[in-house]
Amino acid sequence: MVNLYEVRGRITDSLTDELLQAPGVRIERIVELGHVSPDDFWYDQDEHEWVAVLAGRARLQFADQDELLELGPGDHVNIPAGRRHRIAWSTPDEPTIWVAVFHR
Repeated sequence: MVNLYEVRGRITDSLTDELLQAPGVRIERIVELGHVSPDDFWYDQDEHEWVAVLAGRARLQFADQDELLELGPGDHVNIPAGRRHRIAWSTPDEPTIWVAVFHR
């Protein structure tokens, strides 16, 4: 069992805990501390991804729009499969904790 808010140890990269795997759906907890996607990297997934921020803040960048999407605690967004996106910024002084639901 994983406590969604508990972060153990030092965070040096994005941490991912799989919470549930079932036919057609996967739920993960993602913890980041100042994480930013590399400049030339885009997530381009075959699954839809619904994400919610539980703690911290982050900015998502989408390849098809100029404006960044800032998310804080309680904010969520559904990212359709194939929509290229990246993490442009996340809080460097406190963990950003996400719940991500990948679905078909």
